[in-house]
Amino acid sequence: MGRVRRLRGFSGVGQAVWAYVRGAPGTYVWLAVLFVTTVALHRMSPEFEQEFLRQRSTNIHELSRHPVRVLVASAMWIDGGYWVPYAVLYTVFHARAERWLGTARWLAVCAAAHVLATLVSEGALAVAIQQGLAPRSSVETLDVGVSYALSGVVAVLFYGMRSPWRYAYLVVVLVFYGLPLVEAPTFTDFGHFVSVLIGLGCFPLVRGRGSVRDPKGTGAVSRG
Repeated sequence: MGRVRRLRGFSGVGQAVWAYVRGAPGTYVWLAVLFVTTVALHRMSPEFEQEFLRQRSTNIHELSRHPVRVLVASAMWIDGGYWVPYAVLYTVFHARAERWLGTARWLAVCAAAHVLATLVSEGALAVAIQQGLAPRSSVETLDVGVSYALSGVVAVLFYGMRSPWRYAYLVVVLVFYGLPLVEAPTFTDFGHFVSVLIGLGCFPLVRGRGSVRDPKGTGAVSRG
């Protein structure tokens, strides 16, 4: 009987995990793509990898030539090659946001944060280059990854929190992303903070969505 109970317990956990994954299809499809591309990167030589990623980078050079292609392609690769931390972050933030907002609205937040923060940060870098504050070689700086979209989603989850925790959460988010701008700012740090502001600006997408968890505490969310 004890073994049967354990098997039923494992089965119940498996069903709960599958229900959670099924409630956030976009998140886990994206993670699957990132897993495949990360494996592919590990099979490349360091020299080839750098050139390969540079051609899919949202730097000034590539944005001026192939803006749509690189904006899409850059979100399919992880610079650094460590997939597991992103699997955790996607589950904690992206999956919760998608289950709360629905796939279409979650994707809109991701796209807005990724695209707008990229354009703003690269525009700021272009101005810095023109003014001699950054080297000319910065136009081809390697810039791929999913962190801008993640930062935007982290911020938008503020609207799904319940008081007073939501304000503590907001303070933590603003300090986490704002502190690098005070200490030793880079244009990537600037882009992250911009993406947080964009996520907070997505309030019209979250109207009427209630809290992240439903009143029964089941973790399910309404679809509107």
